Amino acid sequence: MLEEQLTEVHDAKGTSFLKTCFNMINGLTGLGLITTPYAVSRTGWSSLPFLIVIGMISCYAGILLTRCLDTDASMKTYPDVGFHAFGAKGRIFVSIFQYLELYLIPIGFLIMEADNLERFFPQAGINLGGHHIGGKPFLTMVVGIIILPTMWLKHLRLLAYVSMWGFLSAITIVVSIVCVGVDGVGFSKRGKMFDPTGLPTSLSLFAFCYGVHCVTPAVYSSMRHKNQFYKILFIIFFICTMNYIVLAVLGYLMFGNDAQPQVIMNLPTSKIISKVAIYTTLRIPIIKFALIMTPIANAIENSLPKDWNNMFIFMFIRTLLLVSTVVLAIAFPYFDTLLALVGAILCVTMSLLVPCICYLKIFRLYRKCTMEVAIIGCIMVISVTIGGLGTYTSIKERFS
Repeated sequence: MLEEQLTEVHDAKGTSFLKTCFNMINGLTGLGLITTPYAVSRTGWSSLPFLIVIGMISCYAGILLTRCLDTDASMKTYPDVGFHAFGAKGRIFVSIFQYLELYLIPIGFLIMEADNLERFFPQAGINLGGHHIGGKPFLTMVVGIIILPTMWLKHLRLLAYVSMWGFLSAITIVVSIVCVGVDGVGFSKRGKMFDPTGLPTSLSLFAFCYGVHCVTPAVYSSMRHKNQFYKILFIIFFICTMNYIVLAVLGYLMFGNDAQPQVIMNLPTSKIISKVAIYTTLRIPIIKFALIMTPIANAIENSLPKDWNNMFIFMFIRTLLLVSTVVLAIAFPYFDTLLALVGAILCVTMSLLVPCICYLKIFRLYRKCTMEVAIIGCIMVISVTIGGLGTYTSIKERFS
């Protein structure tokens, strides 16, 4: 389980305030960061307030989720919250959406790696049985081979260091891109003010940026002083939102409407500082891939008979999961569409809708008419709107 991977690195006293901040920032800082300039380019400058609003709503949803956890000390995971609110069906629903989100994000990692490596190795390929395999499919397989040994690790006890790396990587990427702008690209693009046709995609990508709620219960339950978690939520959402805004504004000023779904794809590869940003981004998936996929592998293993618990099954399951993600990354190599769909369907559901619904059910507020219930109702309407429009637009744009 994801929660087991999080808790196994903590001592009996629990996680400190600082480590909890790093764990939450690591959860928030990922592929979403490098998509913010593109998200703004789809709608224009007027999309920035939507980024802030979604950040505020996500933070509030995190508070609601934490309040649910406070009602029963035995709740340690997100599926536990679903069970506490709606019984076995709630646990199954939350588990499916949680594992699906965890499964699709690594596919985005592979697509990102292949897209960027192709810029450095455009002629890379191999001949097998008279057939030439080159370009992104070949590079995706190469990345899979590089990641494979990390999937075979029995214990992942480096989470605190991975979290620190995630935080430092985000800062490094932003600073490097700023330096590229100062050192030649400039910040002269005016862009557009408002294009309503791109708003659903922008909102979906913004929702993806704040998809941290799947790990929130685990991080919260591992804290030494749980009463400080609300303060941590405000701090990390503020830091990450400012980071998103800075990169979105500067990236849009640098590349305007030509901003790529991955802003690092816009960077000139000839500059050393560009390579710092690109290589920093490329290392993140290799470090985080196994960490994200392990909970899915553990869930599969826990459902098997006990006499199947051996090293061969352990390696086979993890290898099969990796191979399946490689195949899907090759079959559907559309980074922006994948992230927009994950944001519209999974992140909206798990980060906005489910916390609100579970809170109303656990505290039995759904029959009351109060200001809090009205606010939660508005959040749910906004969430359904973002999810519906984002899903429809992403599918339409890709397959029309």
